[in-house]
Amino acid sequence: MIPRTLPAFLLALGLGALAGCASPAVITLNDGREIQAVDTPSYDEDSGFYEFEQLDGKRTRINKDQIRTVKEL
Repeated sequence: MIPRTLPAFLLALGLGALAGCASPAVITLNDGREIQAVDTPSYDEDSGFYEFEQLDGKRTRINKDQIRTVKEL
């Protein structure tokens, strides 16, 4: 019985660790709209855009001049 429970335990531990890594964020634009992101947006200094994934899985890029705040939940 131990050989069957060990892999299940390790799988559950791994999934728990991955779930703990995500930090959802709310991005508020200058016009007042709010966009929810799966994780904290990354900023690309070369292009001047924030890149993130929305809750529906869509990858999005927004110019930093259009963003008022980025808050982690």
